[in-house]
Amino acid sequence: MDFIEALFTEFSEIHGDRAFGDDAAMICGMARFNEEQVLVVANVKGRTTKEKVRRNFGMPNPEGYRKALRAMKIAAKFGRPILTFIDLTGANPGLGAEERGQAEAIARNLREMARLPVPVIATITGEGGSGGALALAVADRVLMLENAVYSVISPEACASIMWRDASKRELAAEALQTSAEHVLRLGCADAIVPEPPGGAQEDTNQAAELLRTALTQHLREVQEIPAADLVPRRLARFRQIARFYTES
Repeated sequence: MDFIEALFTEFSEIHGDRAFGDDAAMICGMARFNEEQVLVVANVKGRTTKEKVRRNFGMPNPEGYRKALRAMKIAAKFGRPILTFIDLTGANPGLGAEERGQAEAIARNLREMARLPVPVIATITGEGGSGGALALAVADRVLMLENAVYSVISPEACASIMWRDASKRELAAEALQTSAEHVLRLGCADAIVPEPPGGAQEDTNQAAELLRTALTQHLREVQEIPAADLVPRRLARFRQIARFYTES
């Protein structure tokens, strides 16, 4: 919410997925970015204990992903760019979420975001964990804050699976290569956004201005891509991720 308040004006929130309910962990709304109308989608963790519980510590339920997709389709209808902000360890793994179709909701977001005919810019502001993060990051450009991480699994969980020992998390983290520099080198991100000394939490306003500069540049570049080429380029981008070659 700090970034939303600092970067956007006239933010008008959209509620509900029109199927089950409204997920407080996911926030969506139309707003103006540099006087241009855009859609903002973000997961929200909250600050106080009470708010964190209400927002499920930022872990969206399937209705949250469906709400986000509903808002994205509205933005696509009116030709508005989409800016997503991601800071989550993963989607809610609870029984209720699974019963309501968590995996299907994430999979549908992956498919439909790949087909959106408008520019999509995703920003990893803190943690980007598993498919829960990817369901908001099928974008034309993926930005990462300097101290952000982006990974398919947490180092602790990876160590527990691979070695049956969570204490080997540092070894797992080295293998996963979750830092912004590693993710950029692997081609899963397009740019690293610098943070103020000590991290974005030390000076939110300065962090927001640094992010504004990056968003403005990348949004302008993506908007210069012909509309007919936008979806094919996005599909090609994700098909290239993690591809490697060896000599026969």
